[in-house]
Amino acid sequence: MQNPELISTILSVEPETRFSRIAVQTSARLHMGFFDLHGGLGRKFGGIGLALNAPQLELIASFSDEPLKVTVSGDHVASSNLAVLAKVKNISQQIIDQCSIKGNLNLHLEHHIAEHAGLGSGTQLALAVGTAISRLYQLNLSPMQIAKITGRGARSGIGIAAFSYGGVLIDGGRATGKVETSKLPPLLARYDFPSQWRVLLILDATLPGVHGEEEVLAFNQLPEFSANLAAHLCRHVLMQAMPALAENDLSAFGESIQELQAHVGDYFAPAQGGRYASPLVENVLMHLKHAGVKCFGQSSWGPTGFAVFENEVDAEKHLQQLRAKFTSTNLSWMVCSARNHSARTRQLI
Repeated sequence: MQNPELISTILSVEPETRFSRIAVQTSARLHMGFFDLHGGLGRKFGGIGLALNAPQLELIASFSDEPLKVTVSGDHVASSNLAVLAKVKNISQQIIDQCSIKGNLNLHLEHHIAEHAGLGSGTQLALAVGTAISRLYQLNLSPMQIAKITGRGARSGIGIAAFSYGGVLIDGGRATGKVETSKLPPLLARYDFPSQWRVLLILDATLPGVHGEEEVLAFNQLPEFSANLAAHLCRHVLMQAMPALAENDLSAFGESIQELQAHVGDYFAPAQGGRYASPLVENVLMHLKHAGVKCFGQSSWGPTGFAVFENEVDAEKHLQQLRAKFTSTNLSWMVCSARNHSARTRQLI
């Protein structure tokens, strides 16, 4: 069904006044944990996450010479990931159908984020495609409108906020009442991630994280989360993680993240096979724990793990040690910083 509110945002623009090529660049995000899986106060989930500067996604949209046709291509998309290009086409069709526009489009995916790795690829892809089409046709669609059209933000608003603002994001979860369930999770707080801190990503290529119907089934089958434990985790976010970010205190921030990781990871263990989805990543994280690293965990359903360090020198030192100790070819590593700004959109000549 078409949404009159969205259709009304479309401007009548002559073809010669439209932008000819639009590039959208965004990047991965970490989801560091939910803090209210009980939902007894009328809202459920609520999460904390971080926009990263890598891995990146870049999409270029332009008008096609063939009316009513959408062409999708990608230079750096492996043959095993052609499903990503199919998703680009499906997302573009959702926007085209919802907004009643002519689909004379070329969409070229230059870089993409690995799917089902816990890095938020689906939301970033949907928002990038929607933003590119919106700018190309001058529709003035916001990321929240695009998320609603494409069905993103069912439980978490972190990916939408990461695209819109960057930095460390804290959302308020979904309302559980019948009237408010259509609203996306609101952003409650946003902080710049300290520029000197570095994030080490630990990637496992052997298995995907829980996603799709499997994720829905997992949430439906998990037992009720403790109200007392939810209150405990909320306190750690409000009175530990947030002040720690304001004061650049990685130790205190890490303690808060560890509370979320331990309790939420154990709660999800029946669905993902343990506190962490990947045994390979778990071994690395336990090594980092014994080495005294304060902030580490799994992003979303994994399998990607992360660890946060005070600076690049410290991150690279630990990375070299890990490479020497963990030699599985299924593991890969990346040191990155935060992205403390929104996704970039630009007009190309």
